[in-house]
Amino acid sequence: MQLEWLKTGIGPLKDLLTFLNKEGKTNDVLKKQIIRELRNNLNIFHNAYLNNVSPDVMIDMLSNEAIKEGIKNNFKFKKLKAGRIEPYHVFDDRNKKYIGWECEKLIDKIDEKIEEVKNIKKMNAGSVGKVNNNISLMISNIYYRMKLLADFIQSTVK
Repeated sequence: MQLEWLKTGIGPLKDLLTFLNKEGKTNDVLKKQIIRELRNNLNIFHNAYLNNVSPDVMIDMLSNEAIKEGIKNNFKFKKLKAGRIEPYHVFDDRNKKYIGWECEKLIDKIDEKIEEVKNIKKMNAGSVGKVNNNISLMISNIYYRMKLLADFIQSTVK
């Protein structure tokens, strides 16, 4: 799978990863786990781009366990960032449709799509190589949503 769509986002991604490392130093265990998971997932995209990793491996490595744990424990996702996504949070045109969304809704969509690609892989003998879905688009959408989430969270510290 070509990860050319990721080329434009690699530069700003390093700054976001540094920010997430700092933001993850909190006493709130669930908040820390969710930020850590977001950071790790963004790192997966970064390293997959650098090393031309297959979509099957990327899907296996993407995690939404901290999100599920947060839901299970009634975590208030607005602790990550209160308010709504505003136009100045959006750096990629494809994310303009999320303007007005709150953190919780965006995280729910990320969680849903990670589950979806994992299920598609399971339904097709453990590989997305021959599926009819546009896996490249689905994975890129997950990446850009995660990047938007990180940009949105980062906007609290300016």
